[in-house]
Amino acid sequence: MIKRIKQALYFPIASYFRFFAQIKLARWNPKIIAITGSSGKTTLLHLIESQLGEKAKYSHHANSSYGIPFDILGLKRKKLTPDEWIGLFLLAPFKAFKSVPNEKLYIVEADCDRPGEGKFLASLLNPEITLWISSSLTHSVNFDSLVNNKHFASAEEAIANEFGYFLEYTKNLVIANGDSELIQKQLERASVPVKFVTEKDLRSYKINENSTEFIIEHKKYSINFLVPKDVYYSIQMTNQLMKTLNLPFDPTFKNLILPPGRNIVFQGIKNTTIIDSTYNATPDGVRNILEMFDNYPSENKWIVLGDMIELGIREKKEHEKLATFINSMNLAKVILIGPRVSKHTYPKILKQVQGDKRIITEKFIMPKDGLDYILKNINGGETILFKGARFLEGIIERLLQDKKDANKLVRRELVWENRRKAWGL
Repeated sequence: MIKRIKQALYFPIASYFRFFAQIKLARWNPKIIAITGSSGKTTLLHLIESQLGEKAKYSHHANSSYGIPFDILGLKRKKLTPDEWIGLFLLAPFKAFKSVPNEKLYIVEADCDRPGEGKFLASLLNPEITLWISSSLTHSVNFDSLVNNKHFASAEEAIANEFGYFLEYTKNLVIANGDSELIQKQLERASVPVKFVTEKDLRSYKINENSTEFIIEHKKYSINFLVPKDVYYSIQMTNQLMKTLNLPFDPTFKNLILPPGRNIVFQGIKNTTIIDSTYNATPDGVRNILEMFDNYPSENKWIVLGDMIELGIREKKEHEKLATFINSMNLAKVILIGPRVSKHTYPKILKQVQGDKRIITEKFIMPKDGLDYILKNINGGETILFKGARFLEGIIERLLQDKKDANKLVRRELVWENRRKAWGL
């Protein structure tokens, strides 16, 4: 009942903040560059920021029908508690007439978590340039009704259609992932030129202990973070954008900073290496990170994998697919935490064992039980990747060598801290 009420009120309440955000945007009048897609948006935004620096304003931590109007108005949710909303409602009209940013470029990340959100955000932003990085299953449970009602053949098509509204509202140029069939099918909706980025120019991809190297058209691109192979598209889109803006491009990305939960490397207890990829978990995103980890230079690799949530009718199938990929990897141990991976991924891992190959696999429903198992079984020197839902950042916090590094983890707000405590973390 409460969920249905929230769904019914989502856009009416968001429209209140959008109204005042439109006033602020009209007064500010920046050139807007929108970054959209199912995954990879935040990394692309930060790659662009490493190039543009103070020439632009960026929608950090904001990509929704609430987050973007809040970012435009300068409203912030600090504790994520219900009592904050009263202040937000009261402040919005005043914020609309406050001084506008000095920057004339606004780089904004825009998601489409539900039907209607693409049109809602695209019509608010009317971007000069749109960069569409990907389209795949994400929050697909919200699109199941469209499939059930025969509006679309699949959730993937429904999601791509929602992102496609950015094509309709873009004023000058679209830069798109040319290898995505889902994106290709939407391009007829664009009334502006479309430039494509494809994988044909990628010559080499290499993961080091704390960095990643790409060879693209015989040129070397270095990133001082661990990133999956598909970041190639983000690098090329950044390059294309800089050419469009007639600005220089730095292939070393020396100013790049990635936010928490995006493959950040930490020193753990007992000389372990922890790779924190806990920000989110979509099917394509998880597989991309597992592929990256498979190439990571370490002899004793563990993965701690949580659930992929909000997949709706695709939940069983997508969790089973993970088992096939995991069994192809060179791993010492797999620790599954959550009801979905325990129910769907675990039995498939055991069933798909090939020959004498057997990855030690354990499953737990609660993260505290997974933490206890890890603490008892690490010997030292392991490299452990964390990916998925179920408050895995709470497990990482207990494994950090330097406890101050906890400030660099995801979900530091009070509401998340209280929820982790309730789960024994």
